[in-house]
Order: sequence, then C-alpha cells, then structure tokens
Amino acid sequence: MTRALAFLAVVMTLLAGASSARAQAGFSGFFTGGSNFGGDSNYYGGRSSPIARTLVSSPGRFAPGTIYINTAERRLYLILGNGEALRYGIGVGRDGFGWSGTHRITAKREWPGWTPPAQMRARRPDLPAYLPGGIENPLGARAMYLGSTLYRIHGSNEPETIGQAVSSGCIRMTNEDVTDLYNRVSVGTTVIVGN
Repeated sequence: MTRALAFLAVVMTLLAGASSARAQAGFSGFFTGGSNFGGDSNYYGGRSSPIARTLVSSPGRFAPGTIYINTAERRLYLILGNGEALRYGIGVGRDGFGWSGTHRITAKREWPGWTPPAQMRARRPDLPAYLPGGIENPLGARAMYLGSTLYRIHGSNEPETIGQAVSSGCIRMTNEDVTDLYNRVSVGTTVIVGN
C-alpha cells in the first residue's frame, strides 16, 4: 500500500510539473506568437505564422494604438506605448500592387464574405462574384477595412505567404495573428503604411 501511494505521489508530481510548464508556455505564446490553442495549428485553420509575433521596441514615434506597416520589412507594428510595440509578420502587395498612405480602420468583420473587386475579376475571370465567409475564404478569420480603399488587413489560410509580396495590395496575416490584432484595435484606429 505504501508503495502504491508513493508511486501515485510521483505520478501526480510529474503531471503537475508538465501542466505548469504547458501553462507557462501558453502564456508566453501570447506575445511571442506561439499558438494559444496548442500544437502547430490553430483554432482558425491553417498553421502559425512562419514569422513569430514579438514584443519589440517601437519602430518610431507613433501614438499608442497606431498600426504602422513597413511593407519593405514585411512587418506590421501595433504601437503599445512606453517605447514598445507588437510586431507581426505580414504578406504585402506584389510588384505593381504596393501602396503607402495613412488611413483609419472603418469597419471590422469576423469571417467576412468576399466580393472580388471588378479590377481583380477582370484579371481573374475564374473568380466567383461572391464567396461567403468561412475557412476557405481568402479573407480568413478577420478583416479590418481601411478607409474608402479596396484594401484590408485580413487573415489568410496560406501561412507560407507571410513574409512574401503576393497579394493584390491587401495586408495579409495568419488567421491567428489577425485575430489577435483584431481583438486589440477598434474602428477609428490609425493605420500608417510605409515603404
């Protein structure tokens, strides 16, 4: 009986240590880009970003809450204040589709439907006139619309495109990262896009 109790105590100690380590890893993943849902995949489909979300020094003098996008670097910064920012990996517009400027987030949508713009459908007649929101939708889990432009900061089910110049001008993020950003910003947030 004593042996069984000792064995049970050892097993419980090992399990408690593993749970504690897992909990600590989950919390640190909040800032460093690890999945908060466990494993290499996330709740929103796809895999985690090949470029980890990281707490860094602010890339410039921006007001807290501002989103600064450096397209050449292929990084998006959410300015936190106190000289800090969250840095995310992004995909940007391919050659001929790059742009810069200052806009505000004018709308936010969860699992948005997608209506390809007329210019895109002229280039790609195979595209549907409309695609409802969902895991197969190219806008991914969340979208933040930028002013009166055709551009959005949105999710993607193609994490391998993060860090690349492949879009038609939109800023794409993994579904996990775009959901994190979406939950941190509001309509009216200033977005500065620089080259």
